[in-house]
Amino acid sequence: MSTAFSGSVQIQLCYETHGLYKDDPQDPLPIMFTRLPDGSKQREARKKTVSFSSMPNDRKMNSTAACMAFMMEGCEMKKVRSNSRMYNRYFLLDPDMHWLRWEPSKKDSEKAKLEIKTIKEVRLGKKTPVLRSNGLSDQFPDECAFSIIYGDNYESLDLVASTADVVCTWVMGLRYLVSYGRHMVGVVEPSQPSVRTSWIGSVFELADPERQGHIDLFRATQIIKGLNPGMRESRIELKFKEIQKAKDCYGEGIDLDTFVEAYCELCTRSEIFFLLVQFSSNKEYLDSKDLMLFVEVEQGVEGVTEEMCREIVRRYEPSIEGRNNGYLSIDGFTHYLLSSECHIFDPQHKHVCQDMTQPLSHYYINSSHNASLLEDHYWGSSDLSSYVRVLRMGCRSLEVVVWDGPDCEPVVYVGSSVASQLAFCQVLDVINQYAFESSEFPLILCLVTHCSVPQQRVMAQHMKKILGDKLHSEPPNVEDLYWPSPEKLKGKILIKGKRLPPGSQDSEGEVTDEEEGFEMSRRMLGVDNRDQLNGIGCKRLRLCKELSDLVSLCKSVQFRDFETSKREQKHWEICSFNEVDANRFANEFPEDFVAYNKRFLSRVYPTPMRIDASNMNPQDFWKCGCQIVAMNYQTPGLMMDLNLGWFRQNGNCGYVLRPAIMREEVSYFSANARDSLPGVSAQLLHIKVISGQNLPKPRGSAAKGDVVEPYIYVEIHGIPADCAEQRTKTVSQNGDNPIFDESFEFQINLPELAALRFVVLDDDYIGDEFIGQYTIPFECLLPGYRHVPLQSLTGEFLPNTTLFVHVAITNRRGGGKAHKKGLSVRKGRKAREYTSTKTTGIKVVDELFRASTQPLREATDVRENVQNAMVSFKELCGLTPAANMKQCILTVSSWLMNSERTLHVTLDLSEAYPIMEAQGPVPELLRKVLTAYDTMIQTSRTLIESADGVYSKLTQAQRAGLDFHEDLHRIGAREGLKGRKLQKAMESYAWNITVLKGQADLLKHAKGEALDTLRQIHCAAHSCGLAKNGASTSPASPLLPPHPRPLHTIHENETDNTTLH
Repeated sequence: MSTAFSGSVQIQLCYETHGLYKDDPQDPLPIMFTRLPDGSKQREARKKTVSFSSMPNDRKMNSTAACMAFMMEGCEMKKVRSNSRMYNRYFLLDPDMHWLRWEPSKKDSEKAKLEIKTIKEVRLGKKTPVLRSNGLSDQFPDECAFSIIYGDNYESLDLVASTADVVCTWVMGLRYLVSYGRHMVGVVEPSQPSVRTSWIGSVFELADPERQGHIDLFRATQIIKGLNPGMRESRIELKFKEIQKAKDCYGEGIDLDTFVEAYCELCTRSEIFFLLVQFSSNKEYLDSKDLMLFVEVEQGVEGVTEEMCREIVRRYEPSIEGRNNGYLSIDGFTHYLLSSECHIFDPQHKHVCQDMTQPLSHYYINSSHNASLLEDHYWGSSDLSSYVRVLRMGCRSLEVVVWDGPDCEPVVYVGSSVASQLAFCQVLDVINQYAFESSEFPLILCLVTHCSVPQQRVMAQHMKKILGDKLHSEPPNVEDLYWPSPEKLKGKILIKGKRLPPGSQDSEGEVTDEEEGFEMSRRMLGVDNRDQLNGIGCKRLRLCKELSDLVSLCKSVQFRDFETSKREQKHWEICSFNEVDANRFANEFPEDFVAYNKRFLSRVYPTPMRIDASNMNPQDFWKCGCQIVAMNYQTPGLMMDLNLGWFRQNGNCGYVLRPAIMREEVSYFSANARDSLPGVSAQLLHIKVISGQNLPKPRGSAAKGDVVEPYIYVEIHGIPADCAEQRTKTVSQNGDNPIFDESFEFQINLPELAALRFVVLDDDYIGDEFIGQYTIPFECLLPGYRHVPLQSLTGEFLPNTTLFVHVAITNRRGGGKAHKKGLSVRKGRKAREYTSTKTTGIKVVDELFRASTQPLREATDVRENVQNAMVSFKELCGLTPAANMKQCILTVSSWLMNSERTLHVTLDLSEAYPIMEAQGPVPELLRKVLTAYDTMIQTSRTLIESADGVYSKLTQAQRAGLDFHEDLHRIGAREGLKGRKLQKAMESYAWNITVLKGQADLLKHAKGEALDTLRQIHCAAHSCGLAKNGASTSPASPLLPPHPRPLHTIHENETDNTTLH
């Protein structure tokens, strides 16, 4: 290849870097291991499903011309009647592309047809009353259904295809015809090259500087691979050979036509092309206005301008012509969707974004167990690099196990790794160097000391000398009730360990050993008799004053029971729990464990029986509020995926603020809750898994050659009520770009403690093998079309390997349980479930809470009336409840544009609550839409205008209830309550306070969402040209915030600024 060509190609190929995932410097470093456990996914036996493409000859829909050709050939689909009966019919498009016909039919052939120009809209999925009917909802998946809305009365032709591929082809082709049916010249056989083919031709010309008209196979392959990193060379070469064979020119050089054809077939992702056609007003590319609609409506971003969209074009469009004219072709659109701008992870969470001024006990803390080990406890060796790795990964709690060493120098090792001892001073040097490289917040050093008193003094000297001012030495304030905050302890190292009794003046003394230290010593030394350990009782050890004095805030104490801790434990004292004991407390005393962790720090460590260094599930203890769950970082798998994914959400600083319901002094929360929680807004997570890209063969797998047959598990991890999983079908023999097109729905009852995990496996009858995974906290999800980068078993990001998904999050509707797939749930007032208070058995307290019954009902009614009205409006627009208001307004606008009759519908934005007006006669469906819109606006108005008053009543009742908090135990005892009855009264009281605060917060949040709906209507009216009198700017309304912000920031911050007193 000539030098001139190399330089030119570099200019053309510079776009290959756009949007391709690299390891984010803020993400944890990959975990390196010397031993790899089996990554297979062990699941219960279940029926496996396999997807086979129904497209003729595996045809790929990479252009509208391909769609038209397929539709002209026709295919069999099921026609659904209003009586829920289905009939097999053969559907095809007329050669003149003016009529859609079906056969056989009892109708006259001239009646079994539909004129293209009468089509108003093409809906994907079950989005008409016929397809949503109970009799059909479970007979076929949502992805295999679509509806054609036609005629002045907006009738529907409801169809079910054999696969989602067929549906996408018909929907894409029909939508194109609806938009461009009146100027269809050159669609099937373009008379002039498109922006895309012109650019591909220019790339070919750069590779053929001598104008020979052909290039060799190797050069052609390298160009396409350079433009599409991750694509296999063997696949590219095979495609060239297939095309040449079809043209009877096998073995010759690659000419321009062959190159263009191969590029288009290999590099066009049909699912993205389908999306482009849906939003394009310029046939096969997006202009800045099209892109603005996509970014606003689908990606949920507000404040988007045409200039911002032109910048996206300049950044991601590969062709010079496209960049100059502001066009985003299919290649540029693909680059954009692969870019960090369309990553599923909210970039705000790549930096510290949570309040760091809360007490330390209000945070989950990233913790490592046996950080020095490279492998398991028996065979693993110790290494200083292990400490570097875990600190760089954001770990804020390190365990250091110290033993007597030679020459009076303490050493660090774990298990049987005596041969690979580390000098304690070397470990301290590493910790001192890397402690605050990845996070400036405090590091807790958990010392497990098995040293004699002389070597303890050496330990103390080393820590003072090496760690110096980083050591936290300020004694705790006995007047305080809670820990200092991470913000206040920035840059400090806290030593967790035993202390001598207060006021002790002796140079050494006797203290109780920690359970963890005792268990480890007994296992290592094989001692069963406690009297033989350390020369004294196994639960006692000698501690020197110098080492004791280094322990300030994290004094280790033994846990007795919750009542004793509540009465005697100081806030700076910390208990360690064996995972077996912690599990028992979580199951038998879930409310007590949560209450304990509101004030005190608890550390959970793995049972010594885990000699293989396997990991416990951190969610089992996070749900109880346990802050420090010690993990074996050297062991990969599900548990470490959850841990590493979870701590990404706050800039990977090692601290994550716990849910509010676990922090508030008076609140009710059970760790084993299996239903919705009082006062917490349950969310519905809608996930559509669309496709995968460049899925590699599992590492070490030799079965099936290079064939990959992937399927995906979508998992929710959180409290028991939220834990769920769903799996896609298996895509046969396609790891390059498998299409799944499957939708799932999950109800999330405690979003603040939920995590979403994608797991990709290779389907094999011998044993399914692990390909990749990605774990993300629920709070970090961005809505819209997103790419998900995949990580290997050992934590590295797999290059150019992604999943393409669509994400939508909505409130649970109607106050009831999540609706069935394909159905909506709306509850009338009679069937509505109201959250109520509980009787405590204390008369004066019960009278107070009883008075709050009416405002609680009012709060539920105004919220759910709005939710029901919005669902009705969205369904009449042919959209799912997961749609946003911009999508609804855009749909109404498209109806008006595609109507043969002149319809005048405008949105009057001069009023605080936008009015949708129609002039002249309108079809029945549109009239229903107008009525539903008016109902939605009126219920929103009622909510916005009444929220302050109801909120005030609820908060007043809550404050009055809190006045009883300190004396509640005494008042209950005075009224004769004791034992279990008194405890039950305390729990009911906490429940009632939680309900009042939670319902007030939900109302506050609902008002913020109603205001956001009005803002979306304003933005969409201008974007779609429906604003009355062509107003260019929205009026200054006292209801709407003056400066729109990105949609994903309008959650807590929005409602916090809402005027509620």
